[in-house]
Amino acid sequence: MPVMAQRMRSSKRYLRAFVSGFFVAVPVTVTFLDRFACVARVEGASMQPFLNPEGGSKCDVVLLNRWSVRNYQVQRGDIVSLLSPKNPQQKIIKRVIGLEGDFIRTLSYKNRFVRVPDGHFWIEGDHHGHSLDSNSFGPVSVGLLHARASHIIWPPKRWQQIKPCLPPNRGPLDTEEEGDEDEL
Repeated sequence: MPVMAQRMRSSKRYLRAFVSGFFVAVPVTVTFLDRFACVARVEGASMQPFLNPEGGSKCDVVLLNRWSVRNYQVQRGDIVSLLSPKNPQQKIIKRVIGLEGDFIRTLSYKNRFVRVPDGHFWIEGDHHGHSLDSNSFGPVSVGLLHARASHIIWPPKRWQQIKPCLPPNRGPLDTEEEGDEDEL
């Protein structure tokens, strides 16, 4: 058999293997990104100092765990990705401050105190002066929830798991009042 014919068959075999692998890999990848996890670049100052502490053009990249929020289960202190209530084409990343039923002392909302309605949660950026959050648009429907940030994966010097924590003096009033009683 001539060498040229052998190369053609070999090339066709490689092309077939590539195409069949491609048609398997693409649906698997899309399903994985849709159901389990994806990565996102965090831009802006709203989550400083926890995310993007250096500011400027240096952005953190986080792993977003979609599987962990499939039943809309989040806890206070989680950093979550969600569709913006102001612009559904945009995803925002904020910290969960209050869950349904919680009473929240707002920072600049139209009411000084808010009870978070059923099916909603209260979100805030860590950098209050530079964040468009529940203090601007009120409690957010859990239906807008996209994912929970589980790890900082870039830059390498900031690799870490993201654990839920509330900023000082934030969170539901019931929790803060119980803490105050313990100190008396």
